[in-house]
Amino acid sequence: MTFRAALLAVSALTASLGLGLSAPVLADAPRLETKGDTKQLVVNGKPMLMIAGELSNSASSSATYMEPHWKRLREMNLNTVLTPVSWELIEPTEGTFDWSSVDSQIKAARANDLKLVILWFGAWKNSMSTYVPVWVKRDQQRFPRAALPNGQSVEILSTFGGETLKADERAYAALMAHLKAVDSKDNTVVMVQVENEIGMLPVARDYSAAANAAYREPVPAELVSYLVSHKDALVPGMRQMWLDRGARTSGTWEELFGGGDASAEVFTAWHYARFADQLAAAGKAAYPIPMYVNVALNRPGRIPGEYPSGGPLPHLLDVWKAGGPHLDLLAPDIYFPNFVDIVNRYKRPDNVLFIPEAHNSNNPTAPANAFYAIGQLDAIGFGPFSIDSVDQDPGALKDAYGVLRQLKPYILDAQGTDRMAGFKPRQLYDETLVYEPETRDVGPYRFTIAYADIQKPVANPGADASQPGTTAAIAAAGGMIIQIGPEEYLIAGQGITVTFKPRSEGAALAGIDSAFEGEFDSSGKWVPGRLLNGDQTHQGRHIRLESGKWQIQRVKLYGYN
Repeated sequence: MTFRAALLAVSALTASLGLGLSAPVLADAPRLETKGDTKQLVVNGKPMLMIAGELSNSASSSATYMEPHWKRLREMNLNTVLTPVSWELIEPTEGTFDWSSVDSQIKAARANDLKLVILWFGAWKNSMSTYVPVWVKRDQQRFPRAALPNGQSVEILSTFGGETLKADERAYAALMAHLKAVDSKDNTVVMVQVENEIGMLPVARDYSAAANAAYREPVPAELVSYLVSHKDALVPGMRQMWLDRGARTSGTWEELFGGGDASAEVFTAWHYARFADQLAAAGKAAYPIPMYVNVALNRPGRIPGEYPSGGPLPHLLDVWKAGGPHLDLLAPDIYFPNFVDIVNRYKRPDNVLFIPEAHNSNNPTAPANAFYAIGQLDAIGFGPFSIDSVDQDPGALKDAYGVLRQLKPYILDAQGTDRMAGFKPRQLYDETLVYEPETRDVGPYRFTIAYADIQKPVANPGADASQPGTTAAIAAAGGMIIQIGPEEYLIAGQGITVTFKPRSEGAALAGIDSAFEGEFDSSGKWVPGRLLNGDQTHQGRHIRLESGKWQIQRVKLYGYN
């Protein structure tokens, strides 16, 4: 049976299983669509912003465990849940599929008006191969492991196992065919992650016999062609590594990229990218919805192998773009303090930003990170990890997500334009806080943002994020500005003070026409609260959103001389 015929057979079989849907009327499949200078996720024909959270790794394996969480996640103001689907659960016996773990999640998500992003835990999850079926784990001859330089195998399947690719590809394509059969009408599943945090440990590359032979071969023409055609736009480290060796257009990995770990990691990245791309191609042949690969980031100063090497790390993005043309985007999982620096490396003309994993609400900077990524970099979504572990006590994240839900229509309208900006204090990897006032040009005005009442001295500048002026409060501050009229703006966030001046020469000063606190109700209608003037605006000098309270103010400005 051909691969296409197998897909058709799987589609026919799954049409009668799971959720009781048969031969559904096909809606437009979820897709990424260009808007201005970015892309948006379009679902059921409308742009969507994923206000999301990712489940802990084992949560989705038990419908009983998940039963009380779905409602709580919705009450947290999420509209999307990122959820694992593991190969070992859907194909416990080779060639026989069990969709119960998938269908129970789709059914529960629909019942709670939530969308899903499926995380495919196939050949690799966090580098290791622990979510594969037992019949894969126990057959090392058919499904070879990666090896250390001394020949010892590791708990990581080799990318050079042809049968491994075939089996993973078949299972992934069957999953996508099943999703098409039971969900193409409703589009509950809006994206799929291919594998999870791919990377080689504890060395930079696989040293199996097949890998060693491949490492001695010439660098594939597809990668060289990409380097040549993107020479001036390559990531600086990749570009320099290639140029330092004469920008060769043929030769071995060491001849093009040098010896040691550097070339070994490029080699690893290429073969991981090719494996993931072939999975994505097979999946899209069954059901073409957006697919991406996530990445576990490397710590500064670590050498390849001390972190999961070869994933779509910042210094390897070009290798993945060359090797993974069927992947729609590459997405960082961010647990480090230097959030601003990281997301700006993943926001590229060829890569829309999505943060599928981040610190959850136990980290007070999570809400501000979401506002920055969405407001400043047009992120299509943000998803703190282990969201099921905090849904009974979500802290500030619930309130911040509530504001994002209210702003969603205005965010989607402003994406890809210059009518929106996001901001938050920048932290370095060592947690040094950079919080000088920042400026943003939005429409006819230039805004200056200062953070968390920093003009107020505090006796104890410690870790209490609820107290204005503390370092913790400053780190948690942030927000966004959206232009909604010629001189009208929504200013949202917390812990910020915003001043403004005209950008044109026609007026030297700016004043506040009106400033209302308020909210958008469930129908999207603005419900104003207090009209803020006097002390609340410092006699017309600024807009202030106090620390510890995520809120929206609707502001009209005017210019005068």
